[in-house]
Amino acid sequence: MKMLLAIIQQELAVGFARAGYDEKYAGVTISNRPDLCEYQCNGAMAAKKEYGKAPREIAQDVADALAGSDVFSEVSVAGPGFINLKIADSKLAEYLSIMAEDPELSVSPVYAKRKIIIDYGGPNVAKPLHVGHLRSAIIGESLKRMGRRLGHEVIGDIHLGDWGLQMGLIMTELQERKPELPYFDENYTGDYPEEAPFTISELEEIYPAASARSKEDEAYRARALEATHMLQEGKRGYRALWQHIINVSVTDLKKNYEKLNVSFDLWKSESDAQPYIPDMVQKMKDDGFAYLDQGALVVDVAKEEDTKEVPPCILLKSDGASLYTTTDLATLVERMKLFAPDEVLYVVDKRQEMHFEQVFRCARKTGIVPENVRLSFLGFGTMNGKDGKPFKTREGGIMRLETLIADINQEMYQKIVENRSVRDKDADDTAKIVGLSALKYGDLSNQASKDYIFDIDRFTSFEGNTGPYILYTIVRIKSILSRYQEELSDGQNVSGAAEGSADSASQATENSGVAEQNAQTADSFAAILPAASDVEKTLQLQLARYNEAYMNAFSDLAPHRLCAYIYELSNNFNSFYHATKILSEENAEQKKAWISLLDLTRKVLEDAIDGLGFSAPERM
Repeated sequence: MKMLLAIIQQELAVGFARAGYDEKYAGVTISNRPDLCEYQCNGAMAAKKEYGKAPREIAQDVADALAGSDVFSEVSVAGPGFINLKIADSKLAEYLSIMAEDPELSVSPVYAKRKIIIDYGGPNVAKPLHVGHLRSAIIGESLKRMGRRLGHEVIGDIHLGDWGLQMGLIMTELQERKPELPYFDENYTGDYPEEAPFTISELEEIYPAASARSKEDEAYRARALEATHMLQEGKRGYRALWQHIINVSVTDLKKNYEKLNVSFDLWKSESDAQPYIPDMVQKMKDDGFAYLDQGALVVDVAKEEDTKEVPPCILLKSDGASLYTTTDLATLVERMKLFAPDEVLYVVDKRQEMHFEQVFRCARKTGIVPENVRLSFLGFGTMNGKDGKPFKTREGGIMRLETLIADINQEMYQKIVENRSVRDKDADDTAKIVGLSALKYGDLSNQASKDYIFDIDRFTSFEGNTGPYILYTIVRIKSILSRYQEELSDGQNVSGAAEGSADSASQATENSGVAEQNAQTADSFAAILPAASDVEKTLQLQLARYNEAYMNAFSDLAPHRLCAYIYELSNNFNSFYHATKILSEENAEQKKAWISLLDLTRKVLEDAIDGLGFSAPERM
């Protein structure tokens, strides 16, 4: 389905051609002065030089050529040569009626489909998820969903940190505490136990204890380094312990990511890339890219046009150990071999920008990644507390992610109970749904690259630019649609009192099948009619811009733009709702048209929040 903007631009191009001007000047944008017009074209000013005419004269010629157009209700010239456009109410209603019948809600799959791998997890095993993992998970999940919605093949990879010194530290500390375990017995030849000799809680205590000790005890650190080396060399007992660590950690990670409604297609890790490192390094040597510098093996990635220093990419340290750079390059080797993607997108902390700049340049220079494969970096800012510093617990420690989720759910539960809007037995489930919207929307509504203040009071509010406000709007619409269905079932008109009660989203139907009911009766809804008021046309215009908003949000890797769109749409709907007596409208045709408009609004909002990674309850 075409974008409304494309239809407008196509019609304007006809006007330019009729007036004797090149169609290339018929560019259209949404007006920045909605009080004057809905769309505008500045092409007349750009055409001045080619045609040697005053821009206002060119603009007027185009306006005259568009007289009688069924697309526009008004074409006028303003200022030095702006062409102001208002779309015809009938054309807009026709567009929305087609959109309402479109299963894709006008967001058609793109023609140029791509295979995209999104690297958006990155937690280390044996450690709990904390608030620092939040943004990568939420932003990455949203982009994965949006990309799939547009028809791309999107593969999400968690890319676990499971290799290196942290493993050696855990094994050294385990040996200190439980030396009797068979994993440390050089003479043991039997099968190792299937059950891990530790729980996730024990693991989460072991690593920080070992890390702290290694900073004060050189001998202990040396043992940990040796254990790391033996693991990487394939020592049987250590490999078995390592597999236990992976299994226990992944089970816990899946449980916590599920609370965020985040999932991964691949549970790959740094260790998966290790087999590719020797051949990769050797090829870089053979091809003349890698050389020794003060004992380390490096590849130069600086360019003459660089305005800041880009250090060489270090492949191996002087002791032969690999680094994150090595692992990330080997991971790209693996991804090219196994998946042959068109793009690899990394959703990581923006402070890693230089690291990935080096990796990308090295991958290009050495031929690991072909020129036609896009390498993208989306660096996000930090989530800060009200003091402007990285978010921490009241005690000053890093907050666990499950603690943050529990705090938000509890806050939402209290508000729901205080409002007495949901039965006690449903309040807990509803709080989790609404709490997730508060958390995700609170993050995604901010531009990814910027830091933001996490304010639980503001994020959980039912007013303002928040997730709960968006969900409240959806539930309000569901309530009206439910009452309309009751009216059809009863064969009666809904009274003005019933209209008033629909003002509370808590009055949504108790019938758990309402969503299915609405879907089943959607086909009987009438076509959307031309707007009967300015507030209705504003709502209709915003609905018609959905496909453009969705596609641009994904192509620009900017979920915050989709958030901005649905916030404005929610405001537009609520303005229309407060100005219009929908259920008590006596004109049956008009009422049906408004119900169709409401149902389309609901579908668009629910489709958009699904792309953002959360959903709406039946009641709030």
